[in-house]
Amino acid sequence: MSSPRVPTPNSAQSNKFYGVSSEENTTSNFVAKSLDEVKAKEYDLIVVGSGLFGLTVAERTASQLGKRVLIVERRGHIGGNAYSEAEPETGIEVHKYGAHLFHTSNKRVWDYVNQFTDFTDYQHRVFAMYKGTAYQFPMGLGLINQFFGKYYTPDEARQLIKDQTDGLDPRQARNLEEKAISLIGRPLYEAFVKHYTAKQWQTDPKNLPAGNITRLPVRYTFNNRYFNDTYEGLPVDGYTAWLEKMASADKIDVVVDTDWFDVRENLRAASPEAPVVYTGPLDLYFDYAEGDLGWRTLDFEMEVLNTGDFQGTSVMNYNDAEVPYTRIHEFRHFHPEREYVKDKTVIVKEYSRFANKGDEVYYPINTPEDRERLEAYRKLAAAEARDNKVLFGGRLGTYQYLDMHMAIGSALSMYDNKIAPFFNEGVAIEQERGH
Repeated sequence: MSSPRVPTPNSAQSNKFYGVSSEENTTSNFVAKSLDEVKAKEYDLIVVGSGLFGLTVAERTASQLGKRVLIVERRGHIGGNAYSEAEPETGIEVHKYGAHLFHTSNKRVWDYVNQFTDFTDYQHRVFAMYKGTAYQFPMGLGLINQFFGKYYTPDEARQLIKDQTDGLDPRQARNLEEKAISLIGRPLYEAFVKHYTAKQWQTDPKNLPAGNITRLPVRYTFNNRYFNDTYEGLPVDGYTAWLEKMASADKIDVVVDTDWFDVRENLRAASPEAPVVYTGPLDLYFDYAEGDLGWRTLDFEMEVLNTGDFQGTSVMNYNDAEVPYTRIHEFRHFHPEREYVKDKTVIVKEYSRFANKGDEVYYPINTPEDRERLEAYRKLAAAEARDNKVLFGGRLGTYQYLDMHMAIGSALSMYDNKIAPFFNEGVAIEQERGH
């Protein structure tokens, strides 16, 4: 049974997952308000967008300062791209906007999120399909030994890869291809990076910045954990239960299915002294005055299959050029501790492409032309902060690739350095450089 690409989340659907027993953690006081209930109320702060950045700013302002906060969310649910819900036929928790894996080495962020959810001990491991064989991934001794068909010690593997780098120095790499070859050698680059990257970006790796490959771990051990962070796991009762707890503070109101630009004039008139934290696309806010920033989007194709296990792991990358999708997620494997149905499973195929107007944008492309436009938008953002008390944050509002922990850390920084000083000391609102 297949669903169309980019299935629309049902905000009314239950988020109780089969096998979850912690009633204390799954319950919250969160109830979204109607626009009629909030449009005449006066608030101290307005947050546009209910992703992790917006929720963190709102929660801190309400709980620590006792201020009244309104969150305006365009979608029919809170949580941004971290939103999850139970697939109705199987009860399996599905991350509607692609797999979200929480990891961080920032203890402050870890301590903060643990106020709202417990985490499992899940450690993310990825496998990569190439020419019909599933390989351990990312690059480590497991992949090297399997790909080259013999055992290499760590020193032997380092020498092997060095001999395959074409003499390229990673510090001098001019593009993604050169950087990848300098790190893992040409054979592994050709097999596991070249075509996957071309699908992910619809661009020849020779034309992509070298910095795009920096997130790829490279090890000379048999450690095949994808992330190196100190803390890692998944929220025990699902992402939406966690996010609803953040939004459940008494002084926070949330409206969903509401476009900020349709209600901005009325809401700002009702709360004329309230600063605004905007987390939507930066170019959209200014009506594309400096041109379109380049964004990538993702399409998802979900299937419920009549088998208890489709691929034996949570994420399988597909590196062959002729396979149109970049990876397949099988969500039951994210929570092996849950008692899901044994005769069905849920998979989601992920496709990457350039975003068009009206698409959900996911992450910045960040070409030289984009960076030039971004500088112009940052000047507009600084003026908007100064003149209208609007701050820009989050992945979309700052045109930066931010993992979840980075978005939360950035939001805590904005609260510490901008929001709290404004309310406590009357410090003027200013947009930080790079935000």
